[in-house]
Amino acid sequence: MKNFIVLILFVFVSNIYLQTRARTEIQIPDILGYKTLKCDFHIHTVFSDGNVWPTVRAEEAWREGLDAISITDHLEYTPHKEDINLRYNRSSEIAKSHGDELDITVIKGSEITRSMPPGHLNAIFINDADKLKTDKWQDAVAEAVKQNAFIFWNHPGWKAQLKEGKIKMYPEHIDLIERGILKGIEVVNDVDYYPEAFEWALKYDLTIMSNSDIHDPINLYFNFAEHEQRSKTLVFAKDKSEEAIKDALINQRTVVYWKNNLMGSEKYLRPIFDNSISFDKQELSFTGRQTKFIQIKNNSEVDYKLKLVSSSQSVDLPEEITFKGNKIVLFEVRPKKKDQSGKEKIKAVYEIINMKIKPDENMKIEFLFSAEFNPAK
Repeated sequence: MKNFIVLILFVFVSNIYLQTRARTEIQIPDILGYKTLKCDFHIHTVFSDGNVWPTVRAEEAWREGLDAISITDHLEYTPHKEDINLRYNRSSEIAKSHGDELDITVIKGSEITRSMPPGHLNAIFINDADKLKTDKWQDAVAEAVKQNAFIFWNHPGWKAQLKEGKIKMYPEHIDLIERGILKGIEVVNDVDYYPEAFEWALKYDLTIMSNSDIHDPINLYFNFAEHEQRSKTLVFAKDKSEEAIKDALINQRTVVYWKNNLMGSEKYLRPIFDNSISFDKQELSFTGRQTKFIQIKNNSEVDYKLKLVSSSQSVDLPEEITFKGNKIVLFEVRPKKKDQSGKEKIKAVYEIINMKIKPDENMKIEFLFSAEFNPAK
């Protein structure tokens, strides 16, 4: 009897454990012939100042629906070195082994950790992290370039490195940009958004990035029950291979995905929205001031928040409306006058307040539909 109870408890606990090991897909549509990959290129483990073993990072990414990660442990800051056999390449190697089993692309990287300027730089797609451990940051960057790394600037607005509390681009950064070495910048790091970094990305043609910079176990940092998520970089690539991801980063095919906000070039934001939204009809017939509804389906997980900018004088439309993720919402249309007659093309312009093409500019979209008005009898 005792053995039977132990067996039942084992099966019960095992079932609970297996149920928790489930992947939740991130619902963002593919666009422009590319796969929309969900990525995090700034992650730490116990091989620097993180509190997680590398295999856990790979499984966390798998559970959250990510496609690719980069382990970017610090080269210069390794507080756990007395507790582990510290080798700078080892964290990526361990994570990659588990990532390969889970079909998660694990990219080898390192964080070059220096005072400002230049601050902290991530070098990803490297071959040998050991060679980046140098006295001078310039030599570390030169070695990363030699290894054909993709280099980006981490958390440019990190308070610990600000002078007089102001975010600033230094001559060293300009020099790296002009020489084609510094190719990307974190517009979002963890929970912090830097509008200045967004401006610099647009001005200097830098790849827009958003990463978690996670140190603790991910489920201790984010409340998944409340639908919190880590910051991510959406990458538009031909496939999940390192080569395809690197090509996308070099060619700036990225968008920030952070706290239900999408930020980046309109040429990527617009097809994301267009591929997310569908209408059940676009032709309406009214009698008097009869209210009609258009059913709008959102096939993505993003809650698109819209605010009316301009519309036809013939109808009343919602001033504000949210297209809830993976839901169908009712879009209400009502004539302004009961004695209107004839046919008309109705155009409504909305701005999507959580889709930013510039720090101070939201993307605008047009809704077009046909209306036939019949006077009330």
